Amino acid sequence: MSEHTVAESGTDTGTGNATGSDSAVSERASSRKVREGIVVSTKMDKTAVVEVVRRSRHPQYGKTVQQSKRYYAHDEENDLAEGDRVRIVETRPLSAKKRWRLLEVLERAR
Repeated sequence: MSEHTVAESGTDTGTGNATGSDSAVSERASSRKVREGIVVSTKMDKTAVVEVVRRSRHPQYGKTVQQSKRYYAHDEENDLAEGDRVRIVETRPLSAKKRWRLLEVLERAR
């Protein structure tokens, strides 16, 4: 009977929800995609266009091939300039095309 009362009171360390929820939060946060790229346009309000270059080997010829893709990223402070190197993270849809937000500025443009 004493085991039952320990589990009900929640003093047992193995039954607490606090340890389980911490790992679930960190696991959920790490599953978001993170990309690094160069800001190519800041003409929209609170939005920057970030171009991410992906390098991969050609499957048949083995040559390194560059593929670029542009992402619309949310910039709350409007402090980005063209040429900045930034890190963006995937988030919920913020508009019709915007699914990324600014995580940090890695290098300012000169």
